[in-house]
Amino acid sequence: MEEMRKTHNKHHFGASKIPIFLQHYSLYLSICTIFTSTQAFDYGDALSKSLHYFEAQRSGRIPYNQRVTWRHHSGLTDGLEQGVDLVGGYYDAGDHVKFGLPMAFTVTMLSWGAIEYGQQIADAGELEQTMEAIKWGTDYFIKAHTSPNVLWAEVGDGDTDHYCWQRPEDMTTSRRAFKIDDNNPGSDLAGETAAAMAAASILFRKTNPHYSHLLLHHAQQLFEFGDKYRGNYDASVGVVKSYYASVSGYMDELLWAAMWLYKATDNEEYFEYIISKSHTFGGIGWSISEFSWDVKYAGIQILASKFLNEEKHKKHSDILEQYRSKAEFYICSCLNKNNNGSNVERTPAGLLYVRKWNNMQYVSNAAFLLTVYSDFLQNTNHKLKCHEGIVNHEEILTFAKSQVDYILGSNPMNMSYLVGYGPRYPKRVHHRGASIVSYKENKGFIGCAQGYDNWYSNETPNPNVLVGALVGGPDLEDNFEDQRYNYMQTEACTYNTAPLVGVFAKLLHIENQKLLNDYNSLLVAAF
Repeated sequence: MEEMRKTHNKHHFGASKIPIFLQHYSLYLSICTIFTSTQAFDYGDALSKSLHYFEAQRSGRIPYNQRVTWRHHSGLTDGLEQGVDLVGGYYDAGDHVKFGLPMAFTVTMLSWGAIEYGQQIADAGELEQTMEAIKWGTDYFIKAHTSPNVLWAEVGDGDTDHYCWQRPEDMTTSRRAFKIDDNNPGSDLAGETAAAMAAASILFRKTNPHYSHLLLHHAQQLFEFGDKYRGNYDASVGVVKSYYASVSGYMDELLWAAMWLYKATDNEEYFEYIISKSHTFGGIGWSISEFSWDVKYAGIQILASKFLNEEKHKKHSDILEQYRSKAEFYICSCLNKNNNGSNVERTPAGLLYVRKWNNMQYVSNAAFLLTVYSDFLQNTNHKLKCHEGIVNHEEILTFAKSQVDYILGSNPMNMSYLVGYGPRYPKRVHHRGASIVSYKENKGFIGCAQGYDNWYSNETPNPNVLVGALVGGPDLEDNFEDQRYNYMQTEACTYNTAPLVGVFAKLLHIENQKLLNDYNSLLVAAF
């Protein structure tokens, strides 16, 4: 978990002849909005900005259609030392190591968001950008999976990387690559990468069937590899221990991979795996109140809950009910409706608070899972039974929205923690590339120590805005210090923003539906 790390035109309505009374009503609504809605958020803008962030995190050869113009090519010799092409993929945060586990989780969550809310993302005009963000990751995973039982786990070394403060275009640090194989297993990494590729394969099935099939082939091989040669990847790749140690072990990732492979293939063998391993792998044993790049149980439990309504799964309803019970423990803990002190802590202003280092990752993941479960309850006409009472789907969605609105500025600091969104947001994000003058503007080499002397220690705002990045966020008392050295609060990660893509699209759709309903009601009243 994060404590382990050492440091570290889409909403345009065409012109038309609008009746005078509607023009007046629109003006009236606009005035009312100005005076009565101090916290109206543009979820469409937030969605668009969130997708820009992934372009800022790209490693490799930057494409011609890159929108984040202050970035350029980097890491073009990755894997060369080991005789393999590992160019591409994502930097996880403000440094330049390519860590396989959080990168794969980022892609899984982007894919899950697009699977759940693809139509809403498309309606917002952002589906192509979402698919590009996913494919940038899966293209890299295809490269990294060089044979059935070999997966390259990491490029770069966190320790040496943290000695330098350089733009990715200037990197002088080690680009040594590390792998897992049958002699050095990593079931958690293999499982998460399989999950990412299986989930992505669902999305590409109609638009790029060949690519979808290729992803599925890799996902199935990786799952078989991870299941046959079991072990934690941080035991095989020791350099990752201080940064992304697999504290939860590998059993959750194997269940998670089987879940996504079942959804991608409808092959009953994967479903049987989820059922048969439910107890021994902790799927129906662990009551968890966090969901993250390391701990997947809540996600597995929520997906398993959805099978209860399918006739072909009735014979396993007893196991699936136990999965749902654990899923509801997670939801109730977020809603502060569990007993025995098993709720997620909150700040005075109501933000979920799990731990002091990069807390916003838990908030964005919770917002996504709550939104998905709210939809599930609405679609099945069910309610949630918590120890502290019965909850309907609207209450769950309202709470998820409150967390998103806090992120966007409804908080004591009156600050958006999504960089580039709104009038006030973090200006000194802990991010090497954003904090140093763009390579496009100044191609002069900036050395390892020079970056620390001239840029890291500089108290002025970053010269490049890391648009769409979700920073670590405030402390337990809702306080936030916008300083580059304050990495616990000002560093952003790809897996922070990834779950928000689907949620922003869902909330935008709801807002648009409200506007349409209000407009239709006005028309009915007028005639």
